Amino acid sequence: MTTATTTTASPSTGTVTAPRVTAPRRRRRQARLGSVVLYLVLALLALIYIYPFLIDLATSFKTEEDATANPLGLIPPTWTAAAYQELFFNSDFPRWFLNSGLVTICVTLGRTLFDSAAGYALARLQFRGRATVFAGLVAVMAVPGVVLLIPKFLVLNQLGMYDSYSGMIIPLFADAAGVFIMKNFFESIPVAVEEAARLDGAGVIRTFWSVILPMARPALVTIIILSFQGSWNELSHFVVSTANPDLYTLTKGVASLVTGQLGGALQYPLKLAAAAVMTVPVAVLFVIFQKRITGTAAGAIKE
Repeated sequence: MTTATTTTASPSTGTVTAPRVTAPRRRRRQARLGSVVLYLVLALLALIYIYPFLIDLATSFKTEEDATANPLGLIPPTWTAAAYQELFFNSDFPRWFLNSGLVTICVTLGRTLFDSAAGYALARLQFRGRATVFAGLVAVMAVPGVVLLIPKFLVLNQLGMYDSYSGMIIPLFADAAGVFIMKNFFESIPVAVEEAARLDGAGVIRTFWSVILPMARPALVTIIILSFQGSWNELSHFVVSTANPDLYTLTKGVASLVTGQLGGALQYPLKLAAAAVMTVPVAVLFVIFQKRITGTAAGAIKE
């Protein structure tokens, strides 16, 4: 590649000055301009994405009259925490929060364990019908969740698990997408790692628990985040598994606010305050684990 240069000669001495490079500077200016435009576009998209959350947060600190008169305003004319006081002290919101926390923690732990074990079995263990099981797993992923609502209700009712914590938690212990993710990750780990563990006398369970599972930390973090988010935001399963108000989770309880359970007014600040509180645990989880979601098994074994 050639570079445009210019040379000048001194009239008195006849000496030639050093060449002046112009093309690289031009390219650097174009690169800077392109970066500025790119960052402006990204900033605009980020603002468009975050604007509804800002409206949510601002409206939660408005009075009922201000929220009705100016629902899209980002600066409340009168700042008040009345919506949060009503939410925490004059409603069942704390109970909903505790129910969601209990269900989410149990589901996250159970799903991480069962998805990992099932994924490892499909990736490494040789057994009859393994291909059929994997095909069934992929088929389950293609079935819309709404199709399974009535069968879920019938099964839970038949087993006596309806309107109980067990009926809310146990059916969510495993999901096809999580098994699929773990299977693919386990297949990326060199088989030589397991062979070395077997030479040291480790069995299948010990190899899985002490050798392979620690190497699958990036995939485990992904499963933990997806499981936590999925169970925290789950609604349809809780609709068909419970009817007792004492077992309401946040999603089901906040959904009931839309029907005016705590009064007949529009209650925009109250509803959006509940939505703002609901987003906090998931947001904190993402902030903590965002740098650990991706990773590889590179360097796990030295050739």
